[in-house]
This record gives sequence, structure tokens and C-alpha cells, in this order.
Amino acid sequence: MEKKKLKTTIVVLIVLMVVSAVLSILIPGHPRAETISEMMKDAVLHESGKVSLFGIINVNPALISAYTVTAMILVVAALLRILVIPKFSYIPGKMQIALETAVGMFDGMARTNSPHRNKALGGYIFAAGTYIFIGTLFELLGLQAVNIHGHSVSLGAPLADINGAISMGVTSYLFILTGGLTNGLRGVGNTLKEFSLPISMSFRLFGALLSGLLVTELVYYAICLSFVLPVLVGILFTLIHALVQAYVLTMLTSVFYGEVSEPAGAHEE
Repeated sequence: MEKKKLKTTIVVLIVLMVVSAVLSILIPGHPRAETISEMMKDAVLHESGKVSLFGIINVNPALISAYTVTAMILVVAALLRILVIPKFSYIPGKMQIALETAVGMFDGMARTNSPHRNKALGGYIFAAGTYIFIGTLFELLGLQAVNIHGHSVSLGAPLADINGAISMGVTSYLFILTGGLTNGLRGVGNTLKEFSLPISMSFRLFGALLSGLLVTELVYYAICLSFVLPVLVGILFTLIHALVQAYVLTMLTSVFYGEVSEPAGAHEE
């Protein structure tokens, strides 16, 4: 049965590839409004795709994405707290198991990397990981906005914008600094020594998410590859980055927090 399913899957993929190749030959190419260089530059800098924020100021689409993702998370969190959590029982349902698994995973990460002070750490890395994961998947919704030139633009992942990535990196570094404050001047000094940490965190997020966006854009830009394949590539890169980047940033934050907040003499004990 499994071999039959595998053969069927292979046949379907081959048919899709053949259809894509035929369409790329039969359908004439359409003129591009911008060159590939301009497309990639705009994906990084967002100079021509700015959106008006309530008619007050022109901002990058990623800021609208950030506000939307934040509002979505807050609304869902409020609904879970009001409607779901009060109904938790000793015999858990599917929703309770899913929530407890997610919370337990981040709580375990906090306890493992910071055994002495981890209450606030668990909450922060849970919030940061959730924001990164949902924010990365947000671009799959394909929500549109109208830019200042009257053209429709897609709202991408908030952290695919360098400003959003820097904000997340700096916020994580400041949280690590609070762990150092609990350990006095020694902890603060250890934190300040890692002055390159917010830079590395920021550009790790930005580079990873932007790479997926650029690869998808490059595939879509070529008319011979712009059938079916961009969808597969876009979803694949988005899912991988959502999981990997959420894990990497939360792991780094918990590890560094545990190092700077560790009480003097705790390691020897």
C-alpha cells in the first residue's frame, strides 16, 4: 500500500512538472515593470512600496504586518484565557494538550539553560518564539495593502524587514541584560561584554527570512519557473524558517540569560 502511494505521488509530481514546462513554453512572457535588480533592492529596502499609516506617516509594509500579527496574538491569547483555560481538567482534551506541550517546551528550555532564575525567562522566550513563528507564517496569508502610489503590495513577514529584526534582537539583548542586573555588577559586566549579540541576533533573523523571500522572488521572476514551483518553494522556506528561527533565537536568549544570571559560586557547587 505504501509503495503504491509513493508511486502515485511520484507520478503526480512528474505530471505537474510536465504541465509546468508546457505552460512555460506556450504562454508568452509578459513585460516586467522592474528589473530583477530593482525587485531585489525593493525587497530589502522597501523604498517604493511604503504604505500610509492612518494618513500620518509613510511606513514599510512590514510595520503594518507587525501591528496585525501583534493584534492577532493578543486577541487569540485573550480568547484562550477567557474561553479555554478555565475549562482545563485532569483529563486533557486536544486543545489543552497542545497548549501544555507548547508551554512545557519553552519552560523546559528555560529551566535547562537557566536553572537558578527562569520564571521570567520562560514567559519571554514563549512570547518571542510565538511571535517569530506566527509572524513568519503570516506572509502565507497573502494579505494586501495599497501603497502610496496606489498599487497593491503584499504584507510580508515582520522580521523580513531589517527594522523588525533589529527590534527583536535588541529586545532580546535588553532582556538578557535584566538577567545580568539580578546578578549585580558582575552580571551586567558579562552582558555588556557581549556587545555584538544584538547585531548577530538581528542579522541572523533578517538574513534567514530575507533569503527565503528572495529565492521565491527569483523563482517567480523567471517565466519558465513561475508555475506551481514558487508556491512549493515559498511554503517550504516559510515553514522551515518559522521553526528554525523561533528555536534559534529562544535558545540563544535562554543560554545567554542563564550565563549572566547565574549566581557566583553556583557553577562550583
